[in-house]
Amino acid sequence: MSFLSHVGRSLAPVFFSAAVVTAAPANAEVNVVTSIKPLELLVRAVATEDVQVTTLVPPGSSPHNYTIRPSQRAALEEADLIFWMGPDMETFLIRLLSAEEFQGRTIALSGEEVAEGDHEEANGRDHDHGHDHGEGEDPHLWVDPTLGLDMARDIAKALAEHEQTNQKAINQKLANFEAALAEREASVRAQLTPARDIDIFAYHNALTRFAEHYELELAGVLTLNPELSPGARHVAEVQDKLREATHPCLLTEPQFNRQWWRSITEGLNVTFSTWDPLAMDIPATKTGYLDFQQSIADAILQCLPEDAEH
Repeated sequence: MSFLSHVGRSLAPVFFSAAVVTAAPANAEVNVVTSIKPLELLVRAVATEDVQVTTLVPPGSSPHNYTIRPSQRAALEEADLIFWMGPDMETFLIRLLSAEEFQGRTIALSGEEVAEGDHEEANGRDHDHGHDHGEGEDPHLWVDPTLGLDMARDIAKALAEHEQTNQKAINQKLANFEAALAEREASVRAQLTPARDIDIFAYHNALTRFAEHYELELAGVLTLNPELSPGARHVAEVQDKLREATHPCLLTEPQFNRQWWRSITEGLNVTFSTWDPLAMDIPATKTGYLDFQQSIADAILQCLPEDAEH
């Protein structure tokens, strides 16, 4: 279903009676902690200027295996709201956020909250295959703009319910973001039309939801688990696909070892491009999530043959 068909969905969950809409005091601040940069971009898209945001995972690090610092633990303790994807993504937060002190101010935007036993099972659970919000084995929901909008709505609702925020202003910013995202999605979809004629390969499954949303085919994924080296059989299968591909493009990620995938593609005619699912180089502004969507498209467009239409 086209993203544009979602635009008309009601914003009722975050709109409140005018009788309770009041402006926050000028000196009030709401402290928000986000686990990863893409969530910070969504917060900044809908939050007012009095909302202060701290992001845990720094540039060059992966949320799959990050180790939290004492200063970041302190930021979590002082936070009014904590946004993370959930136990399938940021496993380093499972044990910490299961503590009673964080209940009531922690929101898992995948819809999967910490459950009893999650900290023992996080790295070994089986997953269902699917593409619904909060389901499926791929936790990188934010790369899909439809799911990104769902998360922005959840964030706006949580912010608007906080006693120190301006609910009316947040609702308006959400509406503005929804319109701007629809426009950007349509632009990106048009730009990516020529990319349907090339074979796209990704380092791991983080690109999957973006590709599905924009109706691009992923010809192959180098590794099923970015924390483990793939087996010889999987490597051989990927190499065979690369040899048979039409203008193969390999989209790599800055968080992972570059030499590893270069050894797999040695001697093959492959175009390389880099995208960052964690959006670390995207400025944290109200348009940051829109810029993030464009950055993924730009990385794919870098792989087009010179005679293709851009």
